[in-house]
Amino acid sequence: MRSLGDGAELRPLEPWQAEEFFAHIERGRDFIATHIAFADRAKDLESARNLLQQYADNAAADTARICGIWLDEKLVGGVMLRQMDVPQGRAEVGCWLEPSATGKGLVTRAAKVLIDWAVRERGVHRVEWLVSPKNEPSIAVARRLGLTKEGVLRSYYPLRGVRQDLEVWSVLAPEWES
Repeated sequence: MRSLGDGAELRPLEPWQAEEFFAHIERGRDFIATHIAFADRAKDLESARNLLQQYADNAAADTARICGIWLDEKLVGGVMLRQMDVPQGRAEVGCWLEPSATGKGLVTRAAKVLIDWAVRERGVHRVEWLVSPKNEPSIAVARRLGLTKEGVLRSYYPLRGVRQDLEVWSVLAPEWES
């Protein structure tokens, strides 16, 4: 558990929290799914539990992590290392929030904690932030964190049946540590 200030905490999100996680996803499903497919992976309680179990298994294998953001004891979003390859020194950070939690700096503070952990504790050299060019709030977080835009992967993935572009932002360990 890590305080993010202003009544917010960053905690591991685990399978035993599936009901709380699913209720949170239900509150923000359409908002979250505007730019990322993550919310659609938790379509019911069983799939929500399975999603959290996959992350728990990946955490045990040191290949991914998922953490929830609680604001005043209510789960309102999260950050994750979607992929982490410690031997290769690469990781990808992802995030999401329900609408009630936007504009409070929660993702910026939580992502900073997660990136710092990946770089300083796990020795990751390159951290990527992949984002839809239309997702201005997420791009703003990447900028606030000091990431560099590297380019655009055109028509990279389908989201609810429509092909999406994806911007690649990154930070390297020496940049982060300075």
